[in-house]
Amino acid sequence: MRFYAVVIGLLTICSGFNHLKAQQDPMFTKYMFNSLVYNPAYAGSNEHMAIAALLRTQWIGVEGAPRTQTLTLHTPLKNDRVGIGGSIINDKIGPTQTLGFNLAYAYRIPIGKGKLAIGLQGGVENYQADWTLLDLENPNDPSFDMNQNRWLPNFGAGIYYSSRHFYAGFSSPHLIEYDLRENIQTNIYARQARHYYFSLGGAIPLQGDALVFKPSILVKNVGLLSSQEKMSQFKNIGAPTEFDIDLSLLFQQTLWVGLSFRSALEFEKSSYDSGDIWVSWFMPSGLRVGAAYDYPLTELSQVTNGSFELMVGYEFNYRTKKIVTPRYF
Repeated sequence: MRFYAVVIGLLTICSGFNHLKAQQDPMFTKYMFNSLVYNPAYAGSNEHMAIAALLRTQWIGVEGAPRTQTLTLHTPLKNDRVGIGGSIINDKIGPTQTLGFNLAYAYRIPIGKGKLAIGLQGGVENYQADWTLLDLENPNDPSFDMNQNRWLPNFGAGIYYSSRHFYAGFSSPHLIEYDLRENIQTNIYARQARHYYFSLGGAIPLQGDALVFKPSILVKNVGLLSSQEKMSQFKNIGAPTEFDIDLSLLFQQTLWVGLSFRSALEFEKSSYDSGDIWVSWFMPSGLRVGAAYDYPLTELSQVTNGSFELMVGYEFNYRTKKIVTPRYF
């Protein structure tokens, strides 16, 4: 059995169910540094141009485990109410790979001490699946008859409110749901499901700008409105709602250290996923580097040493903005 079958087997065992339940979009520990990936309304919120690249290697030592890379760039325009941005995301799991390109537009409305942004994005994803990489128990399984290479256009929407010490957002980056296979004669479906994200965070000065406490949470859901689906197969999507809760400290507007916890959120049974630690360093030039480590709290800890993320970014005009109005988010 090759790597993809190994990953599926491990996940199935760990989930404790007879079939796999999982979210399809990539997960990130340092989600606050590539928020544009899941919410187009974030575009321009830094009040200057910002670029960031993030690399995630999940479940070190497990062959075929997820590998994800993202690149985001966004900026406000001269018309301060408009923000634009773009993102590239490459996600590879076993024999499947998804490469996506998106452009984002946000219109920002001053409200009180902050701004409410309404965002839209449009883009396209290339989905590929090479089933020849699998060792199948049944070589004649019709579900794996044909390799897939599809271009899937999509669009998303979101809202995002932010002030100096608070932010909240809600979004769905891909509103169109696709069957990921063509010309397959089987009752088993492979569908790209719609994902929803809710984010909330704050910045609490403990010693002015010298020490700031920053709690945040990101909630991810699949199938929020699945009960309205016309096809009975999609009325009850099995993926649990997942949340990431993060507690961090920002020292002297330079060193940012955080701890986070990821878990599923279910009424009957909730499963712990990982405990995480991360660090980020802001340089006076505007350069930002960071790293994160996830320790699994499931049976996966028996076969992997955890997951890693590396991040590098640049805040254009960072020195000036740091003096005038520090950006916490």
